Amino acid sequence: MKPDVTVGEIMQTGMAILATTPDHEVARIFAQRDLISAAVVDEQDKLLGRITVDDVVDVIQDSAEQAVMNMAGLGEDDMFAPVLFSARRRAIWLAINLLTAFLASWVIGRFENTIEQLVALAVLMPIVASMGGNAGIQTLTIAVRGLALGQLSKANAPSLLLKEFAVGALNGVIWACVVALIAVIWFGKIALGIVIGVAMIVNLLTAAVAGAVIPMLLKKAGVDPAIASGVLLTAVTDVVGFMTFLGLATIFLMP
Repeated sequence: MKPDVTVGEIMQTGMAILATTPDHEVARIFAQRDLISAAVVDEQDKLLGRITVDDVVDVIQDSAEQAVMNMAGLGEDDMFAPVLFSARRRAIWLAINLLTAFLASWVIGRFENTIEQLVALAVLMPIVASMGGNAGIQTLTIAVRGLALGQLSKANAPSLLLKEFAVGALNGVIWACVVALIAVIWFGKIALGIVIGVAMIVNLLTAAVAGAVIPMLLKKAGVDPAIASGVLLTAVTDVVGFMTFLGLATIFLMP
């Protein structure tokens, strides 16, 4: 840099931030524009001070920690909080999870006769639900992070949905073939392999869509997606997975 160059000649303009801007919005602006510092002004564009990247890093770190805690239904002070306080806070989400678990159990109970006659179904059911749940969590994490950082909006939400649907379809076909082959070798029934393969594809597609849509719907409803999304996603993938697998088995495998 030349010694005779003034600050006014090299400075960036139009980077002022209102003093009333939320901290997470400031972090998003810094990330999008690769800022090191920015002026802080009031509504009359009067300079009040500045904010630096060091301040923003603290905000990002706090937001990340809070997001991790929210995913488990916890708070920042849970580590050293009183026993009754922590138990009460966690009990709420455990109760919601219990309700969704009973819903999945009810679905399984509707196919009791099918499971009694085809024991292999009981062995393979957890695979369908587990694969759907894990696939959904991957999409869910992307969506929740995008909403938290302001990267996901109504404008680009359809693109994310289509992309995750395509990923779910590709992974669904790949792992459906793998699981179907294992089921055929294990139980010696080609029809059983086809049924679990189709159920796997359906559940992974459902997981991809639900993982993207649930956080956006919760955000629109004013509920923190990081807190409630996981419980709802598990309910969706379990119910759809069990219903598809056992329903197809009842139609095509029952004598």
